[in-house]
Amino acid sequence: MKIAVLGAGAIGAYVGATLHRGGAEVHLIARGEHLRAMQADGVRVNSPRGDFTARPYATDDPAEIGPVDYVFLGLKAHSYPSCGPLVKPLLADHTAVVAGQNGIPWWYFHRLTGPYEGRRVEAVDPGGATSAVLSPERAIGCVVYPATVIEAPGVIKHLEGTRFSLGEPSGHVSERCTALSEAFIAGGLRAPVEPRLRDDIWIKLMGNVAFNPLSALTRATMVEICRHPQTRRLVAQLMEETLDIAARVGSEPDISIEKRLRGAEGVGHHKTSMLQDLEAGKPLELDAVVTAVIEIADITGAEAPTLRAIHAATDLLARRNAESASGAGAQSGAVPA
Repeated sequence: MKIAVLGAGAIGAYVGATLHRGGAEVHLIARGEHLRAMQADGVRVNSPRGDFTARPYATDDPAEIGPVDYVFLGLKAHSYPSCGPLVKPLLADHTAVVAGQNGIPWWYFHRLTGPYEGRRVEAVDPGGATSAVLSPERAIGCVVYPATVIEAPGVIKHLEGTRFSLGEPSGHVSERCTALSEAFIAGGLRAPVEPRLRDDIWIKLMGNVAFNPLSALTRATMVEICRHPQTRRLVAQLMEETLDIAARVGSEPDISIEKRLRGAEGVGHHKTSMLQDLEAGKPLELDAVVTAVIEIADITGAEAPTLRAIHAATDLLARRNAESASGAGAQSGAVPA
């Protein structure tokens, strides 16, 4: 099994290192100092489950790798429409694309039985630009639960979680999903193949849609948001509205709001990815996490007043952040958009 990890940042390098440890042929695509460190010393993973080092091939040129069986996307979702030149050398007719993204994926309505089947979500597939690069037929859904950070170039700190839920947009348990699941498991990860993967998407999104924008607006960690009575109530309201939208497109996340809150509080003083991006001057992953949810609310007739208010404030923050960062050339361990 040959796997390319496009965007081997915090999550991508962690996935690549564990898959390599499990026996897969893994190729990491990254850039800058992080790439040079991985080329020289491999990927060092520091984890409460045990530290280890893996030495998969690492490059900044996908053409050196050629076609693979699976492309794992470690890029932010807003990079997908422009990633064609990086993805194209990796694709054969059979290649599957696994998007380890937060929020609503570009393929969300692909093969979803019901009144919205085949509908495009403009927030994540503007004008079909993402689908043109990443055909929905290639997509394997992936919900990423682990939390990781780049501790130093080539060094990944694994904070918690080992689950990567996988699934076909159609709900079919396919051979390619099963084979990929087995590769994840061989590396020491949990990777259930979920016929109703969209339910998992909404379970994670319940937290992302609330904590990510609120953390960016307040600069607070997840536990601080949970322990402040007013913001805890605000998170609960955001989650309630998100569950209403999910139900309107046929999803039934099997988790209560209180359990989701307790889980977030248990993470501790962890900065969300959106807050980390804000502090680093990087673009905020707002479109997939919040804007797409608002778009689905519009499609289904959901009111979602609290979500709309939080989106308005965070959208302004994202625009100001982009203006401040323009021309700054902020560096990252992942391949750029």
